[in-house]
Amino acid sequence: MRTPIIAGNWKMFKLLSESVTFVGELAPRLSALTSVERVVCPTYLALASVAEALKGSGIKVGAQSVHWEAQGAFTSQISPWMLQGLAEYVIIGHSECRAYLNETDETVNKKVKASLAYGLKPIIAVGESLQQNEAGQTQQIVGGQVRAALNGVDAANMANIVIAYEPIWAIGTGKNASGEVANSIIGGTIRATLADLYGNDIAQTVRIQYGGSVKPENMFEYMSQPDIDGALVGGASLKVNDFVQLVEAAAKAKGI
Repeated sequence: MRTPIIAGNWKMFKLLSESVTFVGELAPRLSALTSVERVVCPTYLALASVAEALKGSGIKVGAQSVHWEAQGAFTSQISPWMLQGLAEYVIIGHSECRAYLNETDETVNKKVKASLAYGLKPIIAVGESLQQNEAGQTQQIVGGQVRAALNGVDAANMANIVIAYEPIWAIGTGKNASGEVANSIIGGTIRATLADLYGNDIAQTVRIQYGGSVKPENMFEYMSQPDIDGALVGGASLKVNDFVQLVEAAAKAKGI
């Protein structure tokens, strides 16, 4: 069975002091839930301090984005080379980065390959807009994003890649795809695309998360689906109790 993975994307929330306090409270609450992989993705300002605070806890740390060059004249950017030893995961292609920071399929692909080259594990976010969804373009858009992100990535690297299906219309809106609908897209579009690219055996090993208004109340529904292996969570990852309940629901749904 694929190991479930719950990743908290803190976005632009929490001061440095709040971040350290938060993980100090979270770590003991999650210490027994080792059957689920747990990841927190703080702001860059808090990344080093959170990583230090979580040493030995079993909770992994991720960055929220990354540049594709190791170093250079790229004001404001952080490279995968700089993240070595601080983060294990990095979110790439989040819809907010695509919408507000001019992230494109091409830059997503560059970031994926650069991250892998420096030993980071990409969490590649894909998802369609409400307009695209209502026009019946979900399979075309999501499948296309997966193909573009993985262009030139060889099969050996797929063990280090997580994909997160995040329908843009469900992020921060309170709307969400049902478990059945999310599973049909994750299995029928994303995993099918992976099978086309790398073969079914590899496609069945890649972990695919759902994201978009995930909360403790609906987590069990998502994690009960056969093709959903976890969640990339925004708002519900900002409260200790909610984060713990998400992980508990994932473990319960998968029977582990």
